[in-house]
Amino acid sequence: MSGPVRPVVKRTARAILLEFDPADPHAPAALVLIRRVRPGSPHPYWITPGGGVEPTDETVVAALHREVDEELGGKVTDVVPAFVDTVAHSHHEDGTPAHPHGVKVQHFFACRLAGMDESRRHGPEVERPNGEYAIVKVPFTREGVTSVNVVPPSLRAYLAANIEGVRALLAPDLG
Repeated sequence: MSGPVRPVVKRTARAILLEFDPADPHAPAALVLIRRVRPGSPHPYWITPGGGVEPTDETVVAALHREVDEELGGKVTDVVPAFVDTVAHSHHEDGTPAHPHGVKVQHFFACRLAGMDESRRHGPEVERPNGEYAIVKVPFTREGVTSVNVVPPSLRAYLAANIEGVRALLAPDLG
């Protein structure tokens, strides 16, 4: 049974951002995340850097680079599509209706952290924060990924099951 194709009302670009030890490329990488705490909520959650694709972004990958620059003051290399998550999205963040059957498509890219300067952070999360946005690093291991509440849950499950596979997406011989 199939239904009509649901309209995509929002797209996001998010980084599965790994930081490798240049002295030991076989050592576990660190996964760079943002610890979020919304006002009035005692429950933190962890998200990958990234955000909405804007009309001014030429591509989804361009949006990823812009978002990493804004949120981390960071630069990334070796950007490789890794995971897509589709969720219902009938209302925009401001509460206005989007479409009753709309969806948000989240594009997750495996990428390598080329550099980060937190003093360069800018954009709405920094200039008009709605709660806490703290940059954190966890070991890119099953234990590290599952030690925090990474959202969406589908990404947490994907990462926990694919540590080696995501690392392989960034291998020099991928092509």
